[in-house]
Amino acid sequence: MPRSVNAVASRARRKKILKLTKGYFGRRKNVWTVAKNTWEKGQQFAYRDRKRKKGHFRALWIQRINAAARLEGISYSKLIGLMAKQNIQINRKVMADLAVNHPDAFKAVVKKAMGA
Repeated sequence: MPRSVNAVASRARRKKILKLTKGYFGRRKNVWTVAKNTWEKGQQFAYRDRKRKKGHFRALWIQRINAAARLEGISYSKLIGLMAKQNIQINRKVMADLAVNHPDAFKAVVKKAMGA
């Protein structure tokens, strides 16, 4: 009895991956094994970088807060320490937004943290 394989499903599986790799350079778009490996690696990078993205944004917020705080004559670390002492609980995302878009509100927070 001949060996039975489900060629329809196999071809559909391959076509699905090749469709996802459309636009890649060279053999990455049309050779099955190369395309599959490239696509799988891309999925790994996407998963990893979704996690890294959060750290990148936190670093950006800290840089923005530090720049605005130094215009007020205080460093980032001292500002965060004073805010903790004064029990001012504003997260870095909001502080960075205040620093960029609402400088007067940021100044008010800095003055409140300094105890003035």
